[in-house]
Amino acid sequence: MKKVLVTGGAGFIGSNLVDVLLEKKVEVVIIDNLSTGNKKNINNNATFLEYDLSTMSAPDLIDVLSDIDIVFHLAALARVQPSIEDPLPYNNANVTATLNLLNACVKTNVKRVVYSASSSCYGNSSKVPQRETDSINPLSPYGLQKYISELYCKLYSDIYNLDTVSLRYFNVYGERMSLSGAYCLVTGIFARQMKAGKPLTITNDGNQKRDFTYVGDVVEANILAAKYDQKLNGEAFNIGNGNNVSINEVADMFGGLKTYGENRLEPFETLADNSKAKKILKWQPKGNLSKWIKEYKIDLGI
Repeated sequence: MKKVLVTGGAGFIGSNLVDVLLEKKVEVVIIDNLSTGNKKNINNNATFLEYDLSTMSAPDLIDVLSDIDIVFHLAALARVQPSIEDPLPYNNANVTATLNLLNACVKTNVKRVVYSASSSCYGNSSKVPQRETDSINPLSPYGLQKYISELYCKLYSDIYNLDTVSLRYFNVYGERMSLSGAYCLVTGIFARQMKAGKPLTITNDGNQKRDFTYVGDVVEANILAAKYDQKLNGEAFNIGNGNNVSINEVADMFGGLKTYGENRLEPFETLADNSKAKKILKWQPKGNLSKWIKEYKIDLGI
């Protein structure tokens, strides 16, 4: 792994990945359209190209990929509720962009595409924990779109012999997560509300459980998947901590007053069976949500 492309490299997870790759002396090119990414996140030692992957021309993309070994595809419009309210731009960002990228990779010497998939593909599964072999039942355009791109990755492995791997993330938190806007996770929302001296707003009854996964562990999973020494052929891996907590418990970790707001269609419980990633990729998550929130509150002065 000498030179890599990180799509979405100005975003929350992508920028953390870029930093670690550069520390490992890997040459990094970033493509990001800055729709949700932030220029402040971009490491000055990486080459930054501002493009929209869904509309980028094939010649331009092939030119960028001409000497790339590994592609880390993190660029996406993430979040469930906004995709329900306005699905079309999400399809462009989450499906068209992936297809455009895969098509260009086939025409170059890219050895593997590591795709950031989503656990939202499982929907409201009655089976806990969720395993990679469980049925797929997305509840939103976002969940469906991320899964369609996962299928495209597998198809490109099967038909065009482009090695791919899909990492299904479970509720990623950590440094550089957004504190505002439609792409804000519950941990970011609670942090912002505490900073403003407001109560913590909780959808539904707050008993819904989520498997929160530290961004540093997600970065490590990407690197292990990229370095794996055998073909992965579109395999999917759950990248989740392997334990879950309720949204009420997360609010209690922050310590603010709670208020209950709108009801939303969402899975009641997510919990990753991460045994496949542990066995094959030798991945070991180390994140501790409660400990991280304590340190994060100190950093934010709340």
